[in-house]
Parts: sequence; C-alpha cells; structure tokens
Amino acid sequence: MSFRREKFVPKGGPDGGDGGDGGSVILRADPQVDSLVSIYYEPHRSAESGGHGKGKLMHGRNGRNLTVLVPCGTEVRLESGETVADLVEPGQEYIAARGGRGGKGNRHWLTSTHRAPRESTPGEEGEAVTLRLELKLIADVGLVGYPNAGKSSLLRALTGARPKVAAYPFTTLNPVIGTLAFEDYTSLTIADLPGLISGASRGVGLGHAFLRHVERSRMLVYVIDMAGADGRNPWEDYFSLREELEKHNKALLARRAIVIANKMDIPSAEANLRIFAEKTGTRPIAVSAATGAGIEPLKKLLRRESKRRQRSFRQGSGRSLHSAAGTSEAR
Repeated sequence: MSFRREKFVPKGGPDGGDGGDGGSVILRADPQVDSLVSIYYEPHRSAESGGHGKGKLMHGRNGRNLTVLVPCGTEVRLESGETVADLVEPGQEYIAARGGRGGKGNRHWLTSTHRAPRESTPGEEGEAVTLRLELKLIADVGLVGYPNAGKSSLLRALTGARPKVAAYPFTTLNPVIGTLAFEDYTSLTIADLPGLISGASRGVGLGHAFLRHVERSRMLVYVIDMAGADGRNPWEDYFSLREELEKHNKALLARRAIVIANKMDIPSAEANLRIFAEKTGTRPIAVSAATGAGIEPLKKLLRRESKRRQRSFRQGSGRSLHSAAGTSEAR
C-alpha cells in the first residue's frame, strides 16, 4: 500500500505496485544426465520468490524458475504412488511445483468514490509438493541373464564400457550403459542390467531394481551361461528368465529378443548347446566374451536388427519391437 506524495502534485493518489510472481520448479529430461544422484544428495529444491511491490507503481520482479535436469526415462510419482509424468524424450518438461501469484497493490481499489484505498492483497504461497523420482533406463539393447552369466564381460567385449567383472554373483548392482559404435557413425546403447534370479518378480534378489529397467529396453538379449558353471542347466535358466519377465509384464515376452550362448570356450558348453536348442526351440548365437569368439558376428547381428527397427519406425510401425523374425530370436 502506497500513496504518491510529491511537492506540487496535489492528490497524488494510490501508487502501490503489484508483487512479482514466484518462480516454479520444473523437471526437464536431459540426455546428458545419467542418474538421479544429484537429487538424492540435494532433495529439497526451491525456486526464487517474487519481488515486493513498491511505491510509484513499481512492480516486483518475477521469481526465476528453477529447472532441475533429470535423465531421460524418469518417472515422477506423488506420495500416493500415482504417476503424474514420464519424462522420456529429451527436453520434455513437467512443472513439479507452481510459483504463487504476486499480491495486488492498492491502486487496483481506486474508484470515483474510493479515492484513498488502503486495501491490498498478500502474495500467494507457492506449491509445496513431495515427489518420488524413479529412473527406468532407456537403452536399445538390454542384457538379461542370471548372475555370473557373463553380461558384464559381454558388455566389455561389445563396447568401451568397463563394468565390474568378478567370479561371484551380483557384481553389477546398478545398470551400466555402453555404446556400440559402427563404421557408418551410427550406434546402439547397450545396458548391462543387474542379474535376475527366480522370484525376482516378487522382489527376490535385486528384484524390481532389475525389472524396471528391462521395460525400457527396445530389444532384449538373453545371456545364457551355456557351460552351466554354477551348476544350473542353461535351458532351465532360459525358461526361468522368461517366466519372471512374464510375471512382471507379459508384454516383455513379445518384445524382439535374441539368445546368446556365452562361455562357449568351456568344454561342457558344446553338449549343453545341443540340448538347449532341442528343449527351447531356439538357435542361440554362440560366443565367448572371455576369448572374443563370436563377438564380431554378434555385432553384425545387432546392427541388422537396429536397421530393421529403424526402417519399421520410418514406415510408421513399431512392429520390429514386437514381431518375431529371424532364426536367432527367442519365441
């Protein structure tokens, strides 16, 4: 509330300016951001408050918006669990909390009969919300397999990524992304996902920490320990993996997939491969991530699958993600 008081200006009247609007908090998907760790360590974020209105009809400055960058594939949920945004595309935004509107100065109450208004309104409080952010990685290829099946070693052989490799299960506790580059300057992103075991759909092992990332992989690669180094039958591993995916999301079984028979450098793998083909009806791609055998043909296969998917998308169809074609796919 303010009145103009200047010498030689009789009856100056009300001149209270409006307050500025508060800034909003905006979440924006950015392909250069790869994790939510910065938000984990700084969970409370506030935008700038609006400036105060002043005399001489001086309006307060609007508060600056606060833009929080998050990885592509971030789901935004309320405390109730309701999903309010799914930030997948680069640049996609969600207004997490809107800033309050600035208050009105007393000049708005000036009328022909009300010449000296003393009314004004305070600014509104901005929104205060608690959100849960969950990252579901987006990758062209997701490596699916039991712990110790050789997924991390395979990612090392295919890309420049260097995930931890060790002779014990669950060495991969968080997804690792690698890029497979081709001579024509195109590329594929490959995700080494945490190992899946029986009961994962119920939360056993890393459970949903694994399965939520599988949902965003455009193509699945089943990595099977064909040597049975941990005492399990490879075909039982395959059926178990398929069963857990089905329990989590039936649509995952329809997604394009190939089967990799890993650890073929171990003598027992050859016999197991024949039994595996008979029991599953698939023809896996035989490789050894440890020695590099079969890696180059695998790269060519992934390249063909990528080109097929791109052609299908250009024609306006997502069929390449769901239809079965080719002898190496899992059915």
